[in-house]
Amino acid sequence: MAIFNLFSKRQKAIRGEVPDVYRYDDLPNTLRVQIVHIWTDALGNNHDYYNTYRHGEGVKSAYKFIVDTLCREYGLFKLPTADKYNDRMYLDELANYLLQVEEVEKQLDIVELSFKYIDKLTRNYRYLERNNASECADNAINELNSRFKEQGIGFQFLEGEIVRVDSELIHIEAVKPALRLLNEKNYKGAQQEFLSAYEHYRHGKHKESLNDCLKSFESTMKGICDKRKWPYQPNSTAKVLIQICFDYGLVPQFWQQQLSSLRSLLESSVPTGRNKLSGHGQGSTPTVVPDYLVAYMLHMTASTLVFLTTAEKELV
Repeated sequence: MAIFNLFSKRQKAIRGEVPDVYRYDDLPNTLRVQIVHIWTDALGNNHDYYNTYRHGEGVKSAYKFIVDTLCREYGLFKLPTADKYNDRMYLDELANYLLQVEEVEKQLDIVELSFKYIDKLTRNYRYLERNNASECADNAINELNSRFKEQGIGFQFLEGEIVRVDSELIHIEAVKPALRLLNEKNYKGAQQEFLSAYEHYRHGKHKESLNDCLKSFESTMKGICDKRKWPYQPNSTAKVLIQICFDYGLVPQFWQQQLSSLRSLLESSVPTGRNKLSGHGQGSTPTVVPDYLVAYMLHMTASTLVFLTTAEKELV
């Protein structure tokens, strides 16, 4: 459904009340209600749920799958909001749980799982018999991301995952293109590692995030080597892989001289950050990796992956 720029929204913008700093600690109640509205559009509403003659069983199965998955993962038989006396109505059970649960990570569990279902399983015509089924799924995901942004919440649903957003500009120019460019067969491992780095970052596991940054960086270069049939050893380090990419002209010779800092950027930015802060023993004093540094390294990794994969596409 289209997002309307209501009078009240315009007035808030005029008064400067639009959030300009992202929040990560809670999904406001208005956003959670909006998410339920998106569900009823994409997954089906109460009428669809009970319309067993046509497609009600499919809608019921969708909500049941999401609820059952959450129950299994949380070690529950029913969500706390389930009706204790009557037959379970999974749409209401799920919606009420989203509206009542307090932990932001569980709120995001619900959002991610439900939109994974929307993204993967509602694109088929047989689900709700929609001629524009794929478009409906895209609209649901786009509305979710727009609502996140509108409410100043620093998360987006991308490539089947909830990822944290720290800078709108960097997110648009680096993170989204990186995920899109890595969505090829040769880069599937790199994409998974990059998403894992974001997931660790979201959960405050900073050292693990840096490790996965390096893994994604190395896997991308290995993917390029595989795609181009450039030989390398399976245990090649980032430094060796970078040299292979230069030797095979991934960056034109005349650019290498002018961009003398590029090699230093590729060799030192991602690998060094990982090696110094997370890749080795931390000694008797625990090493603290600052949140802002991990965000920087994630964005640096994303920008580097965009550069490498785009350069490969342009290589003759």
